[in-house]
Amino acid sequence: MKKRIEKTVLMDADGVRRALTRIAHEIVEKNKGVENLVLVGIRTRGVPLSERVAEEIEKIEGIRPPQGVLDITLYRDDLSMLDYQPLVRPTEMPVDIDGKTVVLVDDVLFTGRTIRSALDALIDMGRPKSIQLAVLIDRGHRELPIRADYVGKNVPTAARETVSVQLSETDKEEKVVLGEIVEE
Repeated sequence: MKKRIEKTVLMDADGVRRALTRIAHEIVEKNKGVENLVLVGIRTRGVPLSERVAEEIEKIEGIRPPQGVLDITLYRDDLSMLDYQPLVRPTEMPVDIDGKTVVLVDDVLFTGRTIRSALDALIDMGRPKSIQLAVLIDRGHRELPIRADYVGKNVPTAARETVSVQLSETDKEEKVVLGEIVEE
């Protein structure tokens, strides 16, 4: 039987807050403001992270960019391999993304497959001017040629290790934990 053990806390609540504040500043700087900018959180933890980045951008610019919520379940390349009935939740896009700069927001960038699925889902909704990626943690091990434009923290990991982002909105705790899968 496999068990996940916690090895170390990579970021505490203050570390998460500081990283998201920096990401918000970088987004504003790179895009020279927030005109035609849309933030899109990937379910599950990308959604509250996107909301927090939008709050920070509003503090900086005085304008809150529109936010969308993206469910990529039906776009997963392993959907046919799953042995359960997938739970598909709504995708919510408050504005037309045609001609906009879309910033996808997610918690952990690992193989790149989640982001590839998100790109497919976005393109089905319209033709953005550009798509950028913001992640709280980049842990490496890419299987696809995808990289983040904005990274809270780069964490080189071994394949057997795990990175767990825990947010108050979804987990009642606020931290990023490096763990390991071990045999019992």
